Amino acid sequence: MMTGRRASPLWQSWAPLVGLIFAGLAGCAASGDRSAPARPATTRVTPTISSSLPPSAARPVTRSTQGVMLGIDVLEADGFAHLRGKRVGLLTHPAGLNRRGRSTVEVMKNSPLVNLVALFGPEHGIYGDEKANVPVDDKIDPRTGLPVYSLYGKFRTPTPKMLANIDVLVVDLQDIGTRSYTYVSCMKYAMRACFKAGKEFVVLDRPNPLSGLKVDGPPLDANWTSYVGEFRVPYVHGLTIGELARMCKMAPSVLGVDEATRQAGKLTVVPMRGWNRAMRWPETGLKWTPTSPMIPDFAAVVGYPMVGLGTYLGDFSHGIGPKYPFRGISHKGTRTDQLEFHLKRLNVPGITVRRVSTKDAQGRASVGLYLSISDWNAWNPTELNFHLMKLACMLEPTNPFADAAKAKTTRGFIIHTGSEAFFNSMAREGANIDLQPWLARWKQQAAIYQKQSQRYWLYQ
Repeated sequence: MMTGRRASPLWQSWAPLVGLIFAGLAGCAASGDRSAPARPATTRVTPTISSSLPPSAARPVTRSTQGVMLGIDVLEADGFAHLRGKRVGLLTHPAGLNRRGRSTVEVMKNSPLVNLVALFGPEHGIYGDEKANVPVDDKIDPRTGLPVYSLYGKFRTPTPKMLANIDVLVVDLQDIGTRSYTYVSCMKYAMRACFKAGKEFVVLDRPNPLSGLKVDGPPLDANWTSYVGEFRVPYVHGLTIGELARMCKMAPSVLGVDEATRQAGKLTVVPMRGWNRAMRWPETGLKWTPTSPMIPDFAAVVGYPMVGLGTYLGDFSHGIGPKYPFRGISHKGTRTDQLEFHLKRLNVPGITVRRVSTKDAQGRASVGLYLSISDWNAWNPTELNFHLMKLACMLEPTNPFADAAKAKTTRGFIIHTGSEAFFNSMAREGANIDLQPWLARWKQQAAIYQKQSQRYWLYQ
């Protein structure tokens, strides 16, 4: 996932559009079968969603009056029925809280109905006190006395030894709705290991904070999947973590196991109550808990897909000193007034630029530029990134994409952005690149993906 100044969570030809969409993603690209597969008996879901729902229809934003019940709340309210009599492992992090702000670790550990025997930690660890991109060791949790197995250390996948003493692995991870955030990859790796080991897999669902209707940006090339991006979906994917788990279970080739293992695998998604697809995080009534050091609030969640890719190469930076991660924007060597002129001239839909006063990392007074969302419905979450890339080529003495290609330091950019062809185009054309065909194509692909992905939806 992307952090700090440069974060660490298309085309080769004009071939027919559908032929380029996410082979195996919806269980149809490889086989040609576009009918919705039968719902697996091992997946608990809410009622079927009408396939006639317009995938990009704007809906009124509604605030939850009763409060959203998260997967952990529903599990507890149902008396932990899925876990009774089983040895339980829990994969979670600091944002794994119930709606009252109590840790899922604590909820399960203190319940006489749950036999919690092991903890599993993703990037940043179960308490969020580990640095990004730094391997984490296994340890004994001083708070519970339970073993903590790191899934961001020597191993990214639970080993048979880690799973030997559990019957079911429960996942409670808060995603941010963006492909390059590693928690959904962690979930997928864990699910694959459990299916192979014959262990049950339970996902406690949580909101997509960007709503379940925003889908935007380039899909991921098949040959560039990695722990940074394991799902071949648009950069902003519009699904909850539970719906992504359903995709892994229901769509051939997504999980990366043989067909017999996929069919036999036991997945239970515990859905939320009171959440609908039009809800952004503020409408849920829930308090945001930082999911990683650079995502301290909902503003950063919104900014992450907006500028994270555009600040990866070149001299653009996000943040104003230590403030406004992924919302402040600056460019080395370009004065604030000049950059403000360039950004306003871009006229990117749904975005306005304003000046803010703050202090830099040394405590000195500083003025910076802040990106605001002026029209949520008009806002395309990833679009600004690509304008920043083109602008970087205009403002800098050399094309940073061509420089990266020469230095062979392109992998990080491509596994985040998703398209090797787009990178190559930026390297060749720089400031002369015509972005509109790329943006139009990605928009078409996103619309097709969104229609296909409705079969995994748990909520209207």
